Formats: sequence, structure tokens, C-alpha cells
Amino acid sequence: MAIVIHIDVMLAKRKMSVTELTEKVGITMANLSILKNGKAKAIRFSTLERICEALECQPGDILEYVPDEEGERHE
Repeated sequence: MAIVIHIDVMLAKRKMSVTELTEKVGITMANLSILKNGKAKAIRFSTLERICEALECQPGDILEYVPDEEGERHE
């Protein structure tokens, strides 16, 4: 995957549980799990904003672009 999600890292840094984050952000545990595991196809800016607010971080703290290996492509 070209975009790597670091929500687990930020949760650990903030000593916050996944349950606490879901309550603060207002999304389901299932949707947060999909996002955390890199299975999400998209994220709303409003959701990203609430995650950043809850974790007191910037989008770049939880999202990282990693180029695919040459010839490898994800769709």
C-alpha cells in the first residue's frame, strides 16, 4: 500500500485506547479498525480532522506516503 496509517503509533504515544478514540471521534470500532489496518479506500477530511483533534497531532503524524516497488501497483 502506498499510504501507511500510523494510528496505533499515535495511540501509544498518547496512551489512549482504541475505544477512547472511537468515542472521541464518533466512528465505529469496525470503521476505525478498517482504517488502522490499511483496508480503507478513503477517509473523509472531517473524520481525519476529528482523529487529529483527538490525538492532538497533524495528518502527517498518522498518514505516510510510501512509494510502491517498481512495477508493483495497487488498485
